Amino acid sequence: MSADMWFVFTLLGVTIALFLSDRIRMDLVALLVVVSLALSGIITPAEAVSGFGEPVVVMIAALFVVGEGLLRTGIASATGSWLLRVGGDSETRLLLFLLPVVALLSAFMSSTGAVALLLPVVMSLSRRSGFAPSRLLMPLAFAALIGGMLTLIGTPPNLIVSGQMRSSGLEPFHFFDFTPIGLAVLVVGMAYLMLVARRLLPTHEPAAQTGVGIRALYEGYDLSRQLHKLELLPGSPLAQKTPAEAALRTEYEVTLIAISRSGGWLSSLIPVLANTRMQYGDQLLVYATPEDLERFCQAQALRVLPCPASEISRLEQSAGLAEVLLPPDSSFCGQTLKQLRLRERLGLSVIGLRRNRALTELHFTSTELAAGDTLLLAGSWDRIRTLSQSRELVVLNTPPELEEVPTHGRRAPVALAILGAMLVTMTTGWLDNLSAILLSALAMILTGCVNLKEAYRSLNATSLILIAGMLPMALAMERSGALDYLVEHLIGLIGSSSPLMLCASLFLVTSVLSQFISNTATTVLVAPVALSTAQLMGVNPEPVMISVAIAASTAFATPIASPVNTLVLSPGNYRFADFARVGIPLQVLALVLTLTLTPLLFPF
Repeated sequence: MSADMWFVFTLLGVTIALFLSDRIRMDLVALLVVVSLALSGIITPAEAVSGFGEPVVVMIAALFVVGEGLLRTGIASATGSWLLRVGGDSETRLLLFLLPVVALLSAFMSSTGAVALLLPVVMSLSRRSGFAPSRLLMPLAFAALIGGMLTLIGTPPNLIVSGQMRSSGLEPFHFFDFTPIGLAVLVVGMAYLMLVARRLLPTHEPAAQTGVGIRALYEGYDLSRQLHKLELLPGSPLAQKTPAEAALRTEYEVTLIAISRSGGWLSSLIPVLANTRMQYGDQLLVYATPEDLERFCQAQALRVLPCPASEISRLEQSAGLAEVLLPPDSSFCGQTLKQLRLRERLGLSVIGLRRNRALTELHFTSTELAAGDTLLLAGSWDRIRTLSQSRELVVLNTPPELEEVPTHGRRAPVALAILGAMLVTMTTGWLDNLSAILLSALAMILTGCVNLKEAYRSLNATSLILIAGMLPMALAMERSGALDYLVEHLIGLIGSSSPLMLCASLFLVTSVLSQFISNTATTVLVAPVALSTAQLMGVNPEPVMISVAIAASTAFATPIASPVNTLVLSPGNYRFADFARVGIPLQVLALVLTLTLTPLLFPF
């Protein structure tokens, strides 16, 4: 081997070792790779940083903006609500609906694009379901990679092997030639991800949190048993009364949060506005102790209804919680909630109190607030945003859910139209993928679906740097001859083996190489060797080439194997070894299915 080859192999080994050690951030390791390659002379400094201008990096950055538009207009939240409604509190059921969606998208557009679009949906779903993002994001990425196996345009390796067949004077593959094998891998892969991988998936907390989540606050203030859903029965004295007229808090210690009428929320504020009148058949969402609730229901002809966790998720879309501290110089000290009239002053209600770190019973008319008290406030997100301007309170915690509250909800139809146009344009080929996605990102900004500040904040720097930094590695391996060396020696071991052994060997070679360099670059290198070997052995090249294409999409074992994996690395707070633990068994399943089905569909 030449000195350049030794250098590239050593650099690749050190990089993998650093990734596995988790002692240095992966994006910093990628930057070290860029500097090392620039100084090596194997590629020029311009080529070493060329990854930052690669179309795939620009496309991913633009897709972050498109995804932010879906988040800020409430589409991501609505999709998460639907998934949560159909999936309930079961992680398996959630995946059952989520995985086919991303696989279908990946069959007709870039798998990277599909994951980037669904990333905000899954993060929203994770926060509201209580499942760690790491339990959902890796299956999402793997399903997207498998989805690329379903059609000719699903992933570049499929197009490369088809083009290689055409350039050799053979019949190229048709649009759905990959579908039977890809569909089998998808079905078996989904079963594995839902039934087996759930025992292998880590449960990591998100890498960055802006505060304690709403559900943690509910539990921390022991509010889960105090949230109730009531129905206003015929003959109830509450009919046609406002909350103020009914004196819910002063007489019954009951806080009315929202009213559901004919399936829609009448008010998004907490508590309901003073002039809101209740009607027969209304469903009331209230906070009250079990004792106060029983007294309230008996006096006002109300029926208690089941209050599932989905009610909290539904409420979170328009209302939330904030934890604040009462400083010594606050004018609120020494006053009761009735005297303070916080509903009128702040538009918020106090629903929990901690004094000396201990939960303290709170009475609307008699509990006097004291310096050092920690209060849990409930109200609309708009009101919670303005809390930082108050001189009477110190904000301790605003939940991360605040970041995904729609700020441009009225633009949702526009965002949907932009998304639909992008998908149609990419699927039909009217525009190339990069142009379609860049135009969509620009349209999101120009139409007000997302502002520039939100667009810049949406860019995941860790993922972009990691992808851009590792892309030149493939060029260095090709320029130094390291890739040719690997393939020639590995293919040479096959010798005159059987056609099935040829497919198995090529699958392993392609799959292993795809874990560390671009699957596109791997396929470009392996495809002509595979075709020539098949022709020399006198076997039908179709099953051999399909094996190479499927193998190139099994980039499951490392986070740098595909931009798809890299996208979910930071949000899921994954470690390098997490991918190997979950991904290698899936690679083996794909190998077995490919070797079993390919000879049946494309005889040797």
